[in-house]
Amino acid sequence: MSDLHKLTGAYAVDALDDLERARFEQHLADCEDCRAEVAELRETAAMLAETAVTAPPPGLRDSVLAGISQVRPLPPVVTAAPFAVRRRVPLLVAAALVLIAGFGAVVWQPWSDQAPSLTAAEKVLQADDAQAVFHDLGDSGRATVTRSKSQDRAVIVTEDMAPAPSEKVYELWLMAPDGTFSPAGLMPDRGDQTVLLEGSAADAAAVGITVEPDGGSEQPTSDPIALFDLTEAT
Repeated sequence: MSDLHKLTGAYAVDALDDLERARFEQHLADCEDCRAEVAELRETAAMLAETAVTAPPPGLRDSVLAGISQVRPLPPVVTAAPFAVRRRVPLLVAAALVLIAGFGAVVWQPWSDQAPSLTAAEKVLQADDAQAVFHDLGDSGRATVTRSKSQDRAVIVTEDMAPAPSEKVYELWLMAPDGTFSPAGLMPDRGDQTVLLEGSAADAAAVGITVEPDGGSEQPTSDPIALFDLTEAT
């Protein structure tokens, strides 16, 4: 199960950082269950916002957390009646929203008994030293390159990227400080995607995208349509 399913509550109350929000919104576009759950949680949050805030009784926070930590919510599944399976989750998150209203924003995942297994791309995106560079591709959408020196890798996340021309492919490149390019993989022909670049990225000066013949090239055969300057990463 993808850990992105667990972010519905945090997304509904705007408790995600920019990178997490971008990843979750890409997932949200393809996950009907999560879209429905986010809508329910936002409705619950709106109802709570209209409720007069009163001081919680002593011990409420500890008792609620103790109770909900014993319940393991089911992941979203696609069945003939998916909402019946998921009904427990909004109730639990509603309790968390009460805590948020009374004690400040908290990202809570009581069912996580141990650290989740992350993909290589997720490790880069969530690294403490992750640095991101944004690039507006005009009519071809938007892309973000994130580099983690500690992970020695880079990841590109695209939004609404136009497909490559017929019999062509988008190829990724790592540019060294001396200006030489090393092939870093081909991009799938999808508008929204997350791609882990091939090769060592810790010392790279930039990441480039070029349009190449099907199958890719050993060296760029055209000027980059986008060049992400990692020296300006934030």
